[in-house]
Amino acid sequence: MADAWWIWLAALFAVSFVIGVVAVVAGVGGGVLFVPIVSGFFPFHLDFVRGVGLVFALAGTLAAGPSLLRNRLASLRLAVPLALSGSIASFAGALAGLALPTEVVQTALGATVLAIAIVVWRTGDAAAGTGEADALGTILRLRGRYEDPAEGAVVDWRTRRTLTGFVAFAGIGFLGGVFGLGAGFANVPVLNFVMAAPLKVAVGTSGLIISIVNSSAAWVYIHRGALLPALAVPAILGVMLGSRLGARLLARTPAPVVRRVVIAVLLLAGARALGRGTGLWP
Repeated sequence: MADAWWIWLAALFAVSFVIGVVAVVAGVGGGVLFVPIVSGFFPFHLDFVRGVGLVFALAGTLAAGPSLLRNRLASLRLAVPLALSGSIASFAGALAGLALPTEVVQTALGATVLAIAIVVWRTGDAAAGTGEADALGTILRLRGRYEDPAEGAVVDWRTRRTLTGFVAFAGIGFLGGVFGLGAGFANVPVLNFVMAAPLKVAVGTSGLIISIVNSSAAWVYIHRGALLPALAVPAILGVMLGSRLGARLLARTPAPVVRRVVIAVLLLAGARALGRGTGLWP
């Protein structure tokens, strides 16, 4: 098998492509899938996988970004202030994550992702922000409109509980830095349930936020030598190609289907990470 090292890199490219498609539709950035799946099924150390996971999610969201912005399925005005809050916290999270034992990080990652999946499942779809915006949302003009081809309707939206959203994204950024993932698993529920953004806008905007927040945390892993180009190159190529396809599929996918994809993705990734951390699923 020593002479067949390239098989692992080819498999990494193929897996990254599939994750790129699914991640854009689910709005989870890709890192939340990449880290537990690759660390669980590939012979790579978790620190290197987490380092690649950050740039993986970053590359995927950047590739899908132009299409999402053109279709107004992502809001730059909504993403930037929330991403600023998350970026500061993600830097601290990355430092903490590299100092923790691997088993602790795996177990905490799995438990966190499964908890978010249960919240999404139990809560159901939040209503789009069609009511009055709160004071902070009005000042920042966090509102927009997009055409939903799947529903055949034009949706106007505005945010609520904006300050709570800022606090939540600081926590999300810290977790993303610790686990080396995009933290889109938490972005979507906060944008949809807490801030009342429509699900598709929450999914699309989550990608933009991930691309900004991950840029901060990734530098910590690069500085510590936890980013291997041999792993990063095939992973990034795969996710960028897959993300472009996923961005096209999102516009044509009904919102209930998007929600089911989000839940399924979270359950799979969370179960695998928790199993690895506890030794129940080696």
